[in-house]
Parts: sequence; C-alpha cells; structure tokens
Amino acid sequence: MIYVYHDFGGTHTTSLAAAYHLNIVSNPEKVLDKKEILNIPYFNKLSKHDAGKFIFHGIDQDGHSVYTLGKRSSKLVLPSLSHFSEILTERNQLNERIIFSNTSPVVPFAMTVGGFFSRGLKLDAIGVPLLIIGAKQCCLHISQLVEQTKEIAKKTAEQQVITIDNHKFQA
Repeated sequence: MIYVYHDFGGTHTTSLAAAYHLNIVSNPEKVLDKKEILNIPYFNKLSKHDAGKFIFHGIDQDGHSVYTLGKRSSKLVLPSLSHFSEILTERNQLNERIIFSNTSPVVPFAMTVGGFFSRGLKLDAIGVPLLIIGAKQCCLHISQLVEQTKEIAKKTAEQQVITIDNHKFQA
C-alpha cells in the first residue's frame, strides 16, 4: 500500500502527517514543542519548486510506503492522479493500493500565514514562529487524521485507489 498525504505546499501539515504515520513523533496524544516540530523531516524545507513531486518519507511498521505531495492551487492534480492510478490498476500495471489523504482541512490560519512568510517571502523571522504556533494548534488533529486515514484504508480493502478529502474532519 502507498499512502500519499497532500495539501497546498506539501511541507507543513503533510510532513507532520508523515511523521505521525511513521511514528517519528513519540507521543501522538501530546502537543509538540518547538524543537520537535522543527526536527520533523521536510517540515518547512520544501519550496514551490518541489510542488508536484512525491516526497518519500519512509516505510511504516506494516511495510507501506509514505509520501507527501504539494499540489499548489491546482484542483485537477488529485482527480488526475486518482484516475491515472485507476487506469494502471485496470491494466494490471499497478499491484499496490494507493491512499490519497488531504491534510488541508486541519491547516490553521497561523500556519497558512506562516507558510506564506517563510516559504513564499523567505521571511523566516516572521514565518517560522507562526508555523510553530500553527503546528501546535493542529498537531493533535493531524494525528487523528492519520489514524482515520489508516482506518479507512483497512475498511475499504476492496478498493485499489482511495481518495480521502477529509472535508468532514472536525479540526
């Protein structure tokens, strides 16, 4: 199985989701501190030039690959990827299930603004503190989103390609 966590930039909530999924975060039920947040692989490290690239984060305890993806403002990326994956499955070119999980619904305003300052304007002095605030606000929701994603993947074993919008996720 392949898990792909995606959002606009692919470097903040997606990196947190991958860290929770891979158990890099030691306690999924506590609010992370600044050091823990900044030590998460790829957190605030990617740029707009990395958009559209699948970033490999590791293999989970069940042997499943975990990736992240920044899709920028394109609303067509996920439907296209999902449809292409279905075509590959139908032609027996893809033998693994793919789970696309949207982390955008848990992005707090502080993280949006912080990402704009840090990644967009290269003003880390303003952006990083806002990103830390935002990550602290949403880390428990991201942990829950990851667990929900894993549960949906288990319950829908007959589907090869699953797209989870998480729009109804209560952050």
